[in-house]
Amino acid sequence: MESPVVLGTESSCDETGAGLVRDGRLLGHAVASSMDEHARFGGVVPEIAARAHLHSFMPVVREALDRAGLGMADIGAVAVTTGPGLSGALQVGLAGAKTLAFSLGVPLYGVHHLAGHVAADTLEHGPLPEPCMVLIVSGGHTSLLLVRDLARDPIVHLGDTIDDAAGECFDKVARVFGLPYPGGPAIDRSAREGDPRAVAFPRPLTGARDARYDFSFSGLKTSAARWAEQHRLRGGELPLADGAASLQEAVADVLTRKAVAACREHGVGTLVVVGGVAANSRVRALAEERCRAAGIVLRVPSLNLCTDNGAMIAAVGDLLVRAGTEPAPLDVSIDPSAPLEYAALHPVALAAVRSA
Repeated sequence: MESPVVLGTESSCDETGAGLVRDGRLLGHAVASSMDEHARFGGVVPEIAARAHLHSFMPVVREALDRAGLGMADIGAVAVTTGPGLSGALQVGLAGAKTLAFSLGVPLYGVHHLAGHVAADTLEHGPLPEPCMVLIVSGGHTSLLLVRDLARDPIVHLGDTIDDAAGECFDKVARVFGLPYPGGPAIDRSAREGDPRAVAFPRPLTGARDARYDFSFSGLKTSAARWAEQHRLRGGELPLADGAASLQEAVADVLTRKAVAACREHGVGTLVVVGGVAANSRVRALAEERCRAAGIVLRVPSLNLCTDNGAMIAAVGDLLVRAGTEPAPLDVSIDPSAPLEYAALHPVALAAVRSA
């Protein structure tokens, strides 16, 4: 029997996304970004993001349906990001998803945003092997996870960032270098003409035995900022390409070194790299090189599925539906700082007060 079509919506930050998935197959998706509105401020402004989601939500859903050749009546379930993310942005998305689910008479599922990034890979490469190692690298998150059944089992954290995530490091250093927002793509472009060995930037936590799978990019950010400041104090021109290439190499080195080591230690044969920073050319290339040398299968989604999108949320919703997961209650709320424990995220407002 064919599973229902699942509509997934994403609104945790500055992209409004909608996607449609059935039985692990992506039928269509669309994304509207408010990035250009935030660029002049050098980062995401929560109020602007929430307003943009309000304007874009229904047009994006309709565009995804059009691309899939479907209508509203074809939707059999709705999945929505309920955390983590910007509070106002999440609220807009949840209100829209609740309205659709209620009006269509279909079940609603709350989804953890980071589980969505993990599931994005399944839309191109099929079901995740059990177990697999997952490296999530994005603007606000850097985590190394041991994943079994994404829809049913708890997600095991081997390591997480203890300060700045990889994407934050790129954004902050790009600003110091005088590059535009978002910093990750700008660093990547500048690095193409540079020498990755030109500057000996540190590799944080690579020698720490008690935190061997944790990440820390705050010190690397500071080191890059001081390097740029020293050049400017001497009155010389900043060798931007070399600085960008060296920074990118340091980040890619740390990420891939730890991920491959974790695969070896836990006897896992597949590494999945997801999230916005998985679009970085050097991260992808070095991961491929090191996985090949270690005999590890590498899976990385295509660029349009690395950044935030509704297809990845629909993919989780599809897995939850097929696993027989209970839908979210009518009073499901958001959790802007939700830890990644399970793919389903059904927080209820005032739950702590009620149980007190």
